[in-house]
Amino acid sequence: MKILKITLNILILSLFFSCNNPQEILKIDDESTIVETKDSVIRVLNFATFHMGYTNDAYSMEFDENNKKNVDSIHQIAKILSTFKPTVIVVETTPDYNETLQKSYSTYLKTPNVDFEEPDEIELFAFEIGRLSDVKRIYGIDHKLEYNYRIGSEIINSIDSTILNNFQANPFKSIPNLNPFENGLSLKEKLVRMNHPKLLDLLITANADILTYAGTENGFEGADEAAKYYQRNLRIYSNLNRLELNKNDRVFILSGGSHTAFLREFMKRDEKYEMVNTFDYLK
Repeated sequence: MKILKITLNILILSLFFSCNNPQEILKIDDESTIVETKDSVIRVLNFATFHMGYTNDAYSMEFDENNKKNVDSIHQIAKILSTFKPTVIVVETTPDYNETLQKSYSTYLKTPNVDFEEPDEIELFAFEIGRLSDVKRIYGIDHKLEYNYRIGSEIINSIDSTILNNFQANPFKSIPNLNPFENGLSLKEKLVRMNHPKLLDLLITANADILTYAGTENGFEGADEAAKYYQRNLRIYSNLNRLELNKNDRVFILSGGSHTAFLREFMKRDEKYEMVNTFDYLK
């Protein structure tokens, strides 16, 4: 028994000194089960949407952002998501636009019925979630970085044009029941599909990883283009990490699906954040 007690004490000490943050020390409870405390984490609802205004993305959804019925549907979903009770809203605009973004948001808070000339998912969706949750702060974290996702059709592909072309011809073949472009779907069902983990994984493949099948005999043209998209999303994540956030903040992130997918991967491995289950709120 003495040997066991000494071993247990050594384990506790080693856990104490191996932790960088005292608030994240592993402790032994009354039933001798190891429990991890995470009092310092920032909770995040990382939400994927399609672009509701103009977009130059390869894939876009038909959506009339000026149709009252569509706006009402968006606001109904915003009301559901606002139960997350965010304190900060983060959207897909660049940080140099933050001052203008905050002014536009402040105008919306004072006059929710304001007519935006060309409304998109930020004005229609993020602003309404913020209004319902009494959010004071809104930030953009996007980073623009051009990359050529059509590279496979512009070179003599010596790697595997069959796999590349077949995938790009029907990227949803492996998950047909999650295709958000399927006809007849309600707005809510489109968003449910866009936030499904399998769809988010597919978006990383479609926007980056599949390009590793494109390259000339001695080149890595496709992989190099894919790396640019990884770089863009890493810079987006770096912009998120620049925000002044603390453990009392609850962050709602609204962005296009592929950015949501990359942020999901980064935050899964980051002790600073704890992603809540989207489907605890998108009901």
